[in-house]
Amino acid sequence: MLSALYNLLWYPALPFALLAAHPANVREYRERLGHGDFPDTVGAPRIWIHAASVGEIEAIRPVANGLLERHPGAIMAITTMTAAGREAAERRIPGAAAWMLAPLDNRRAVRSFLERVRPGVVLITETEIWPNYFIESERAGATVVVVNGRMSERSLRRYLRVRALFCDALGRAALILTQSENDARRYAKFDLAAKVVVTGNTKIEAADADVANQNPIRRELMAFAPGRNILVAGSTAPGEEAVIADAYRELRKDFPRLALTIAPRHLDRTADVENTLRAASLDYVKVSELNSPGAARDADVLILDTMGELRSFYRRGAIAFVGGSLAPGRGGQNPAEPALVEVPVLIGPYHENQRDIVSSMVSSGGARIVNNARDIVIEASKWLGDDAARQQAGRSARASMSSGAGGARLALKQLEALINLG
Repeated sequence: MLSALYNLLWYPALPFALLAAHPANVREYRERLGHGDFPDTVGAPRIWIHAASVGEIEAIRPVANGLLERHPGAIMAITTMTAAGREAAERRIPGAAAWMLAPLDNRRAVRSFLERVRPGVVLITETEIWPNYFIESERAGATVVVVNGRMSERSLRRYLRVRALFCDALGRAALILTQSENDARRYAKFDLAAKVVVTGNTKIEAADADVANQNPIRRELMAFAPGRNILVAGSTAPGEEAVIADAYRELRKDFPRLALTIAPRHLDRTADVENTLRAASLDYVKVSELNSPGAARDADVLILDTMGELRSFYRRGAIAFVGGSLAPGRGGQNPAEPALVEVPVLIGPYHENQRDIVSSMVSSGGARIVNNARDIVIEASKWLGDDAARQQAGRSARASMSSGAGGARLALKQLEALINLG
């Protein structure tokens, strides 16, 4: 009953939802309505994978590519909530048949999408619990699975306010694979018939594989601050760059050769980062404007405003600050990438999306929680003033990742029977 009311309310809201989704062109508009161009290809199994954006694509990548390797005839469609995510999916999962923006969570749009894709198996990643995706996929005969599932206490409280709707939606899943025992416990609040299995975080395995196989850092980036320690502030959110700039100015009083790199989470915020650095009287160079290996040699601050280079650049860091964590609402970005290259991590208190990983890293001595610029100065100074302690913290950060590794392998093992059925 509640799901029917949910859809009834959605129909008149559809034009406004399209405005909120900001379709940039006809292609995006059609994809949001479920009318994306999907090749009329014959093959089996037929798999729909839905992920939110770039980070979630990185996490599901080893599972998606693993399925394509095990099932060469598989027809896979991948949807994301953002154009950047769609582009990352096309680049990182090239064996898929289609990469599209996700349909709006509206019965009419989802049904239109399902009629075109005809999936036998639907994999919903992480926190993307859109009721119609579950309800309509199951009604269309698909097997629905949550992969790399996570649910914060905050999300749980929100879902429980409309418990009947989410019980109905999650009740359509045949299998739920979670990142941690805590996530499994939260899913259990919905009294699901689905099998719930803790498989770990697939992003750790994806990041670990990238460390083993990553490309060399570009000469232009290697030329930045040669022989100097670098504080790498990665995936920063609005407001965090000002905190980092304040901390950096204080740190330079004791560590005058310290360099700084800032990589905003969203590249369209680069101008904001520039304004913040100018306000802090810090000169900088942008990676996108480097035209020779020597262009950044004498710079103190580098803005990493290019896509896909932060992962490898963490290797140049002495210390990493992982963003999206100093203010509530974002839940923190994943600290696995710096940790796996043995770089100790500073992260803010609002890291609920990464709570288990961060807790393990803090316990091992590989990470420290910081609340403000003063905390960053205090904690970074301890590591910058003691190379042996900093290097040991980096080793501890990497070692702490091992407890959550292997998620992709375990997920693939769980999925095999369902894929064959699908």
